[in-house]
Amino acid sequence: MKLVSWNVNGLRAILGKGMAAAVDALEPDVLCLQEIKARPEQVKDLWISSWPHQLWNPAEKAGYSGVLILSRVQPLSTSVGIGWPEHDREGRVCTMEFEPFYLVNCYTPNSQNELARLPYREQWDAAFRGYVAGLAEIKPVVFCGDLNVAHEEIDIARPKENRFSAGFSDQERAGFTRLLEAGFTDTFRALHPEEPGWYSWWSYRAGARARNIGWRIDYFCVSNPLASRVKEAAIHPDVTGSDHCPVSLEIDC
Repeated sequence: MKLVSWNVNGLRAILGKGMAAAVDALEPDVLCLQEIKARPEQVKDLWISSWPHQLWNPAEKAGYSGVLILSRVQPLSTSVGIGWPEHDREGRVCTMEFEPFYLVNCYTPNSQNELARLPYREQWDAAFRGYVAGLAEIKPVVFCGDLNVAHEEIDIARPKENRFSAGFSDQERAGFTRLLEAGFTDTFRALHPEEPGWYSWWSYRAGARARNIGWRIDYFCVSNPLASRVKEAAIHPDVTGSDHCPVSLEIDC
């Protein structure tokens, strides 16, 4: 099965920038999108409609956040949120259950300038960790999305300058470590342990993408028992249309 994850930074906008052709070239069986900023009734698009199985979780606030799973494989079950009302109103998680695993699509909250939202982010990290760990007690889990953290210095172009920035604070990095320690593998780093320069997000400022001054903050992570079944985990920086690029996972089912 091939899975693709992409923070599209506005679904309606990116559909007008060749998104369908870009995704089709990656040939996913399942597509996980974050920051869609739209409700289903606002998206009238034939390509979106061509996906037979859809799971939307828009935020209560209009034009904000939101996640979507599009699948060509029929899920066994679906759910939205993580069971915490204070978190779920922002439309950050949706889950499809397939025969071999649960697939969790996540858009993690940003800690914001000067880490203004870091306390909330730490609450979120603990709640999300509990959610995926709980699912993993039933069957293996694949979770993906914009997790808004560059885990190690190799995952960011300028680690020293960003030590106390949102997405690279000590607290957020430690939170991601605890998430992995709960029984999960960062698939890209497991397969490419020493390869620098692979990023999935670039600022729109100062030509950062052209200069590859980026951050790896988009992930596919799997329950440890699934790690040996991962065929490839890839990042696709050549695919444009958003400030993020897609990431993908191929796994034997």
